[in-house]
Amino acid sequence: MPPTDQLEAPIHDRTAPNEGTPADAATTPLSEVPDPQNRTLKPTPVPPPRHFDEPKTLFDKVEAFISKLSVRDNFWHSICSLIWLPLAFYSGIKMKQIDTTTFAAYLPFRRFNRNWYRAMAGGALLANSEIAGGMYVFATCGGDYTVVCKNLNYTFLRPCLGPAVYRMTPRENIKEHLAHGGEFNITLDLEIQQQAFKEGERDRRVGKCEVTFHVTPKLHHKKKALRKAAK
Repeated sequence: MPPTDQLEAPIHDRTAPNEGTPADAATTPLSEVPDPQNRTLKPTPVPPPRHFDEPKTLFDKVEAFISKLSVRDNFWHSICSLIWLPLAFYSGIKMKQIDTTTFAAYLPFRRFNRNWYRAMAGGALLANSEIAGGMYVFATCGGDYTVVCKNLNYTFLRPCLGPAVYRMTPRENIKEHLAHGGEFNITLDLEIQQQAFKEGERDRRVGKCEVTFHVTPKLHHKKKALRKAAK
């Protein structure tokens, strides 16, 4: 009979078949289980889904080229306005940059814009408010977007007896909307002032305007047309 000290070890000292594996290993996340080299196993990152732009047709390329050309400078803007927006062409409105962050539109005091008592016509001031704001938004967004006026409120303060200057201030950050993508609304506050006749004089405020534009990527219009055609 073998000695007492050679008897099999007590049950609690026996080595289990899966010694070293915790009891809740089946429920332990993979990222928390160390490997033999004391490294933490991390799950393989899943790449984000890739979005491919739809192929552009010849018409889309030509339209994008003309859109970018229309906001390149005042000369090409006038040429495009003569074809698609005669009111802007005959009124002579032009966009100019005052400083690095401020843009304004200049409306000359020409016969087309004046009324019978030699003041700037109210219709010219009102209509060119939409044109000035739309030019600013379209120049910021680029040729891949359409800009449509949804709402416009104009307040007449005093007669305008000289060239008018539209100074535009957006209430929201347009670039943040463009970064998110999709459709969005942008509201502008316009200060309409009569340009001073002499150097040193201050411009006179003749009106104020609030205008809201709806901006839509042209790709969305194309997708909507395809869905309607499929029905």
